[in-house]
Amino acid sequence: MTTLPGLPPEAFAKQDQTPDDLFYAHPRFVTHIDDAAIEAVTDLYRNHLQPGGRILDLMSSWVSHLPAEAVYTAVIGHGLNDQELAANPRLTGRFVQDLNADPVLPLDTDSIDAALICVGVQYLQDPVAVLREVARVLVPNAPVIISFSNRCFPTKAVAIWRAIGGDDQGRLIDLYLRHAGFTAVEIYAVVPEGDLGDPLWAVIGRTPSRVEGV
Repeated sequence: MTTLPGLPPEAFAKQDQTPDDLFYAHPRFVTHIDDAAIEAVTDLYRNHLQPGGRILDLMSSWVSHLPAEAVYTAVIGHGLNDQELAANPRLTGRFVQDLNADPVLPLDTDSIDAALICVGVQYLQDPVAVLREVARVLVPNAPVIISFSNRCFPTKAVAIWRAIGGDDQGRLIDLYLRHAGFTAVEIYAVVPEGDLGDPLWAVIGRTPSRVEGV
């Protein structure tokens, strides 16, 4: 496991230690944030994703929240339930993999233009290892967009996530991204706490630009 300053290994323990693929064995055709938060995620993607790009939707499900009007060259979905992924009309490809058991992505280096993690980062037990793989498959100066709310399956979220709140969770993701090699990290309160409905935060990091001639 990748070590992080000031965080012991038990920070990434879960209350439910059974394999994640067992927890997700049965499909859940539900959305995990409310309609307003979903619309905010879609607007976030609309503003930060280039049409025609190759998109990796990590920890996806039967919906990807991508703008309906946008056309992409490819949308590759990852998750733990193949039935959910098969029902997602935006996906052009999919794969099932427990990232806590194996963080290595079955994708070529520099093959993806943008990566998304929507309300899933709280379940990663070695997030830096996973995000280093995300950085590997992304082209230079490409974004990873990580969005999260205050809702989760608490027994499957890691201990450090359960112990802190939204702004601190954003700073935790910032730490993950910087240790994974991302630069220009920005944290947004997309739907602030106190508004009606689910709050939503987003953390966006970019892979470094390639040095000319390298």
